[in-house]
Amino acid sequence: MRSRSNSGVRLDGYARLVQETILCHQNPVTGLLPASAQQRDAWVRDNVYSVLAVWGLGMAYRKNADRDEDKAKAYELEQSVVKLMQGLLQCMMRQVAKVEKFKHTQSTKDCLHAKYHTPTCATVVGDDQWGHLQVDATSIYLLVLAQMTASGLRVISNLDEVAFIQNLVFYIEAAYKVADYGMWERGDKTNQGIPELNGSSVGMAKAALEAIDELDLFGAHGGPKSVIHVLPDEVEHCQSILCSMLPRASTSKEIDAGLLSVISFPAFAVEDADLVAITKSQIINKLQGRYGCCRFIRDGYRCPREDPSRLHYDPAELKLFENIECEWPVFWTYLILDGIFTGDQVQVQEYREALEGILIRGKNGIRLVPELYAVPLEKMEEEYCNPHTVERAATGQLPHMWGQSLYILGCLLAEGFLAPGEIDPLNRRFSTNFKPDVVVQVCVLAESEEIQELLSDHGINVQMVSQVSPIRVLPARILSHIYVKLGNCKKLNLSGRPYRHIGVLGTSKFYEIRDRSYTFTPQFLDQHHFYLALDNQMIVEMLRTELAYLSSCWRMTGRPTLTFPITHSMLAEDGEGIDPCILATLRKLQDGYFAGARVQMSDLSRVQTTSFHTRLSFLDDETDDSLLEDEDDYEEYEEKDDNGRPSGNSGGMFDQYLTQLLQSSTTRCHLPPIQRGQHHVFSAEHTTRDILSLMAQVQGHNMPTSSLYLPVTPMMSKHRKSLNLLDIPNLQHISHAKQHKSHSVADLHLPRDSQGNTDFAGLVRQLRECPTLQDQADILYVLYIMKGADWLVEVSGPGQGGASVRSLLEELYVQAGACKEWGLIRYISGILHKRVEVLAEACTDLISHHKQLTVGLPPEPRERVITAPLPPEELNTLIYEASGQDISIAVLTQEIMVYLAMYVRSQPALFGDMLRLRIGIIMQVMATELARSLHCSGEEASESLMSLSPFDMKNLLHHILSGKEFGVERSMRPIQSTATSPAISIHELGHTGATKTERTGIRKLKSEIKQLDDSRPLSRCSSPSTPSGILSPVGTGPGDGQLQWEERQGQWLRRRRLDGAINRVPMGFYQKVWKILQKCHGLSIDGYVLPSSTTREMTEEEIKFAVQVESVLNHVPQPEYRQLLVETVMVLGLVADVDVDNIGGVIHVDRILHMANELFLNDQKSHSASDYFLEKDPATGICNFFYDSAPSGSYGTMTYLSKAVVTYVQDFLPSSSCLMQ
Repeated sequence: MRSRSNSGVRLDGYARLVQETILCHQNPVTGLLPASAQQRDAWVRDNVYSVLAVWGLGMAYRKNADRDEDKAKAYELEQSVVKLMQGLLQCMMRQVAKVEKFKHTQSTKDCLHAKYHTPTCATVVGDDQWGHLQVDATSIYLLVLAQMTASGLRVISNLDEVAFIQNLVFYIEAAYKVADYGMWERGDKTNQGIPELNGSSVGMAKAALEAIDELDLFGAHGGPKSVIHVLPDEVEHCQSILCSMLPRASTSKEIDAGLLSVISFPAFAVEDADLVAITKSQIINKLQGRYGCCRFIRDGYRCPREDPSRLHYDPAELKLFENIECEWPVFWTYLILDGIFTGDQVQVQEYREALEGILIRGKNGIRLVPELYAVPLEKMEEEYCNPHTVERAATGQLPHMWGQSLYILGCLLAEGFLAPGEIDPLNRRFSTNFKPDVVVQVCVLAESEEIQELLSDHGINVQMVSQVSPIRVLPARILSHIYVKLGNCKKLNLSGRPYRHIGVLGTSKFYEIRDRSYTFTPQFLDQHHFYLALDNQMIVEMLRTELAYLSSCWRMTGRPTLTFPITHSMLAEDGEGIDPCILATLRKLQDGYFAGARVQMSDLSRVQTTSFHTRLSFLDDETDDSLLEDEDDYEEYEEKDDNGRPSGNSGGMFDQYLTQLLQSSTTRCHLPPIQRGQHHVFSAEHTTRDILSLMAQVQGHNMPTSSLYLPVTPMMSKHRKSLNLLDIPNLQHISHAKQHKSHSVADLHLPRDSQGNTDFAGLVRQLRECPTLQDQADILYVLYIMKGADWLVEVSGPGQGGASVRSLLEELYVQAGACKEWGLIRYISGILHKRVEVLAEACTDLISHHKQLTVGLPPEPRERVITAPLPPEELNTLIYEASGQDISIAVLTQEIMVYLAMYVRSQPALFGDMLRLRIGIIMQVMATELARSLHCSGEEASESLMSLSPFDMKNLLHHILSGKEFGVERSMRPIQSTATSPAISIHELGHTGATKTERTGIRKLKSEIKQLDDSRPLSRCSSPSTPSGILSPVGTGPGDGQLQWEERQGQWLRRRRLDGAINRVPMGFYQKVWKILQKCHGLSIDGYVLPSSTTREMTEEEIKFAVQVESVLNHVPQPEYRQLLVETVMVLGLVADVDVDNIGGVIHVDRILHMANELFLNDQKSHSASDYFLEKDPATGICNFFYDSAPSGSYGTMTYLSKAVVTYVQDFLPSSSCLMQ
């Protein structure tokens, strides 16, 4: 027998260490590992980390085998790994019903459990007795499964398990919009069971999705059916959300050492090397101590001041944990591994030496990694005052199996027994490497020969859709249906992927299905789901965004291919030519550059060889039986699409399936042709809002008859009454209106039968004769509410067959789209409850950029705050509730949310100083700006807003966010309508009545803003609004001078009004508030107090603290007043920077502002200013000219605020300080 080599002896030493610290605890039946001798349950995350050392050791033995016994040892270790991974799989498969349910609900009650019973794989606690929703735990299982499979291990043994793993992919692919409890199982750090969006979960999910994509789970022995498919857009969503969050870990944690697992081994999820460096640097600087790193700032777990008798913390208690948080050695094992993978030998050596110094020596001298080091009770005060000075004691689990495993793995790598590539066979460690430029291939197709000739006339030669055979071109929604079949498993009752939007990365590939090539048009061209694609300028804008996105985010081999069909809806209004904006876009695409992306226009057949191809083997012949099942569930998505009709010679079940998806339920037109004119079915004095109120009463709702509404179409005639978006009536007004006007069915003059009931047949007859789109919509809405969406309307006459109300509304929607009647389109979209497919993603994009959203018009409780991602259905329901069931406001809210998400992705600087985006207020500001620019009344501005095209709406929003001046033409979109639909009004329901007008986010403009003299040019105007939104008097004499003042002044008032309305604050504002609170008892703003105890719960960098400040500021109803209060706090912050311990008790910010206002007025009086210049805003008592003063200068607001602040706190300032000139 030959002697053992030195490396073999050292390897045997690590084998003993693994055996005595990890494998000796492995359950012989299930293969699971308990957390420790005291905690016998098996945590998913801990098990995966704990087995990494066993896996690494097995590979080291196989690689460094001196003798046959080494190979046997390698096999034994590898099988221990396989047994554990299969044990975890069994635990999860027993909860298959939860996986199925969670795909649709993303609820904390429907998730996989975080821990299981070690001997039986059973659950150990109830669904609501633990923070089970931990997306990172499921994700790391999939990530390590992928790496192990790639290294040669066979964990998955049959196709049912493959289907389950595919469904786990669907389980984690929504991680970017799932608030969970994170890797520390606590969620929000107050430990009160509040889930939040965690960077560690999003990053681990992103890594797992990338790792397992296109992986054969049977390894070298598999085939197409054992391959896992991941949609690339889900990966990219996780990537963008993660990058927007880092280095912040979550809303309540400004930094978390757990992010080391995301920026380095095992996830390597971040592609931006600078962001990796920043995050690592913050962890080391803020969290590192002498014994490891604490998990996050103010972590109370096992620290001497923690009360072990209760699970949660009191908010003000968190300050007590500062500087005495426990330190975890496990994070140094991550830093050792990070140094190995980055090639930083100095870092490896430094942390290995530091770790050796804190390891515990066990029996026979084995080295054990303790769970954590805590401050002894008797030395607590000393450590609190002088951090990192006292000796700490090891406590918790010994060994901490997770840390022990990573320590051993680091040793094996550092000593050369393993190469980095062996524990990372999928090469994730190269994620930060340079990526080459991407060329986007754009294939333009003509829908018909007529369009092909029109394009040819302009020198643009393209193929027709019918000429690209054998390649088939289909809309993106068909791909969504196809993916519903992925992961389908009857034996496990798994339905496959939920019907979801497919992003542009997913539609920019070729798909091979049953030996035929398919390509799909992008989702943004689908006109059937939401109305944005009805606006050609908006299509160009979305194409620009998607091309830039493809150029920066494409990671697959081959080039992305975007198929762009030119359809009849892209023709000019006269139908004689291509829309100019589409034509200009095609010319730019021909040039080779568009939206900063390199593009190449070509035919589909030519780009096939350079494109990326995916084979969807799950749709092969044996799936024929299931193809045509359950398609009725998707009826709402079945629309006619001439582009995708199967050709006559392509038989087979799959073509039948596609045909079924493409067929429209509406085969012919049912509604009468549209005529011009002012005929009205309902009596002229009734508005559509009245109809809505009546229908609400039919449903059992009690709606006020006078309430906020948004008009739908331009008011071409005054036969219907209109209200005003900028005017919310108060309770007294509403009750007064109720006394004078109450609705009944008789009021609407609906046709009656002999018993006096509504004659629906008569209503249908009216529909058949109805000449205008608007009246057709009104009648269909009455039928929709009173008879239901599926009620058959015999439009063609009795016995001729009928169409459902829903299908008629869809037909009307198409007609309104063709006429570009945007107000009516929004109205019908609301009736049909159409939802933007990417609504949940848009919401998550905003939240992950540290923004909060409110929907509905102020005040609370009608205005609803969204602080965490919500499932699509829940979000949609919330929007409709917050809109008081006002369908137009609900639809516009969705639209604006999508635009905000577009801008936060492409121009995040616009949002730099905003925390809470109040969509209701933004809508009011947009209406105010239209009223200001067009010199029109609030009601006309509101109807103009609702009738803007999506492109103009998006542009107006951009102007509001940027705060720049802009011009508006009188002949804007509202006026271009065909006027076939009369002006109507739509109600808005408040909670227990609306509050007084001062409580709106922006006080109303006067009910009728005085119109300017006809001689004034109205074609374009960008003059500022005057104080309080009221134009100066118009007339002869002094009035003229005042009007000229209005033309020249008002810039600072408008800026303050806009900034206050969109909650913009100066840089560093929240940190200044935090420092002020450290030196006083609280800040009182408009009667609401922000107590100094807030700083004991939250750190100054926490999003939660900023939210707390905003919640106080948002009680201020006037935006310009709010902004002056913000300026006052900033000046107060300068005083707080002075070296004094205390600047008073509760500081009344309002008082300081009013003192400054009085100083300003006194100065104005001393210069003999007229009463006009001294006029005060009646709501706040602030001089209108003070609102409009620039911050700087001798008469600027800062001058007076500084004097007022010093006067207010002078008793607390040192006498030697000289703060003022």
